[in-house]
Amino acid sequence: MSIKINGVSKRYDTGLLALENINLEIYDHEFICILGPSGCGKSTLLNIIAGLDDSSDGVAIADGNQISGPSNDRVMMFQGPSLFPWLTVIENIKFGLKLKKLPKSEQDYIANKFLELIKLEEFKDYNVYQLSGGMQQRVTLARALALESPYILMDEPFSSLDKQTINILREELELLWRHLKNTIVYVTHSVEEAIFFADRIVMLSANPGRIKKIFEVMLPRPRKIDDEEVVHLRSMILKELRYEVERSGEKEKVAH
Repeated sequence: MSIKINGVSKRYDTGLLALENINLEIYDHEFICILGPSGCGKSTLLNIIAGLDDSSDGVAIADGNQISGPSNDRVMMFQGPSLFPWLTVIENIKFGLKLKKLPKSEQDYIANKFLELIKLEEFKDYNVYQLSGGMQQRVTLARALALESPYILMDEPFSSLDKQTINILREELELLWRHLKNTIVYVTHSVEEAIFFADRIVMLSANPGRIKKIFEVMLPRPRKIDDEEVVHLRSMILKELRYEVERSGEKEKVAH
């Protein structure tokens, strides 16, 4: 099982070229992080993989089939919680399972299993608006994972949370990924986060987004951000990223 991105470009009706000639294969059980300066097309690329946006050129393929729209095989998780406020925690987690028309007993079993994995069993009958932002994002994560999809696509899912909550959720997500063995494609602005999670870090250049470099992260897990090897890799990646950020700024000055 894999996702193949073959020669994908994206040009909007305004004429803006967001992505140019992206070629990438994402392997089974891999954790891929997509990194780059603001406006380089990271989220656009993720939306194309999700089937929420079309490429202008090239194709994205999942398990041998061209991606032409959303699918339960590719579950998307966005920056903020996308929960139904009128439903309880457990009902939110079961929502996608109901759409799959699973028997009620199976829905209950799966939802409770993931509720336990995110350590929110005691809050199962709470309305989601009664939870903190971090707890809501845990519920969103459980709902995505409960579909047991082979591919989880994540667009900066923890960026709106405080640092302490982010650190906790990072550790929980990594443990869940290692347990469930699905494939995760994760968009981030954070070099630290990319190194913490990734098997490979795909760095995009400033607009238009092209693959500038792919970093293989061969460090043992779990990773600590103050380990010497992590600090060295972070320095290398930041140097490359800083160049693209500065180049992006120069382009904005020219455009204005």
